[in-house]
Amino acid sequence: MKLNIKETFTKELPSDKILENSRRQVFEAAYSYVSPKKTKFPKVLHVSPEMIDALGISTEDSKSDFFRDIFTGNAMYPNTKPFAMCYGGHQFGNWAGQLGDGRAINLFEIEHENQLWHVQLKGAGETPYSRNADGLAVLRSSIREYLCSEAMFHLGIPTTRALSLSLSGDAVLRDVIYDGNPAYEKGAIVSRVSSSFLRFGNYEIFAARNDLKNLKILFDFTLKQHFQHLGNPSKKTYIQFFNEVAARTLTLIIHWQRVGFVHGVMNTDNMSILGLTIDYGPYGWLEGFDFGWTPNTTDLQHKRYRYENQPNIGLWNLYQLANALFPLIEEAAPLEAILHEYKTNFESQSLLMMKTKLGLFSSDKNDQKLIQNLEDILQLTETDMTIFFRLLSDFSSKKNGFKLIQEAFYDVENITENIKSKWQNWFENYATRLQKETLSPSERKSKMNTINPKYVLRNYMAQLTIDAAEKEDYSLIDELFQLLKNPYDEQSNKEKWFAKRPDWARNKVGCSMLSCSS
Repeated sequence: MKLNIKETFTKELPSDKILENSRRQVFEAAYSYVSPKKTKFPKVLHVSPEMIDALGISTEDSKSDFFRDIFTGNAMYPNTKPFAMCYGGHQFGNWAGQLGDGRAINLFEIEHENQLWHVQLKGAGETPYSRNADGLAVLRSSIREYLCSEAMFHLGIPTTRALSLSLSGDAVLRDVIYDGNPAYEKGAIVSRVSSSFLRFGNYEIFAARNDLKNLKILFDFTLKQHFQHLGNPSKKTYIQFFNEVAARTLTLIIHWQRVGFVHGVMNTDNMSILGLTIDYGPYGWLEGFDFGWTPNTTDLQHKRYRYENQPNIGLWNLYQLANALFPLIEEAAPLEAILHEYKTNFESQSLLMMKTKLGLFSSDKNDQKLIQNLEDILQLTETDMTIFFRLLSDFSSKKNGFKLIQEAFYDVENITENIKSKWQNWFENYATRLQKETLSPSERKSKMNTINPKYVLRNYMAQLTIDAAEKEDYSLIDELFQLLKNPYDEQSNKEKWFAKRPDWARNKVGCSMLSCSS
């Protein structure tokens, strides 16, 4: 297995002078060198064919012991020095100080076909940033990250990628729901891949410590590596950089809203500088359409990261990044203008996104009202978001509207006549609005079905996979991996996954709510 190794991050950014792998505060450094922990009985469970190809790894090599050992941390690729990044962050709205890669270890960079990839292990042991944790990960969280990062890519949503999922062969102690009953679980390691793992928090930590020298080094490195089109570092390019980060962040969150994805923990250390979905922890997919839903047990009381609030949190996080960038610009007005533009753009982009979900591709002054009425009705009774919008593409007449979407209701028998009447009125207005469109019904259906997925990684699906894997049945990992590669296709032989959350999953741990424990 011959890889084209690069070292841009470690060669161009300041390193931690202390080489001891001890938990501590790390100053004036973007990273610390650290070695993964060797495991007892590593076993590769699944490999992404697309990602080994992207890295220049053959299928034959991916089945080798050398591949297994490299991507479980049991061996180092020749002439490489793994490292963990230093960053800070705001967690649930409060400055948390130094955080860093507590259980992520960056192996190396690979350049293949003019694309530079950073390769990382998650769950391969402690680092100076592990605080009181062990730096390990368990099978359940690793399955969720492995499947979801690839599923998001095929949904057309910017994301980090997953290369491989492996068992470590070690037992890991975890308290799943923080109820004081920890238990040993199967340890696992995910190899993650991205063009960059830089987060808002990488810049915040230098600004918070008033380390302006290294703040500038990091910003200039970011411009050189990822925003070359903006030109050489200057006050003007710093402003343009921030504008592009804001635009990418908004685009990402609009995509999340489109498919009903809730990240669950949008701390600034989980916000990618490239606008990628990063760190798949207690995420979830809307089952019933509910603006107030959050998948994170830690967030249950205040629901800071609930579905409807994700765009606002994106803006709040951008304010923190602006604060970190300000010392290099020393001018607030251009940053404030970009933040204001984010608000304006969200309103227009959100409207456009919802219109496309409804198959409305022309303009009408009453579209906002039609969408608002729909969102209100959707929340009157538990209505599955994914199924509703997918079925809506078959709408042809106001007379059959309610019947068409009945499969999306969780308790259709108890829907009141008043609610049915509201639905009838909405479908009448929708039918009238569709008459202003120029597309034929079949053309509209085709376009809607490229926007509204049929299959998403519902939490109960992931939990079924986890339960089977705990019994050493790994077949569902590949079944869902293959299903989610084509989320917009009908896949008639896989209809069983186009279904509402089962009753048994309503309150089951891992299906309704999740903790940050992994």
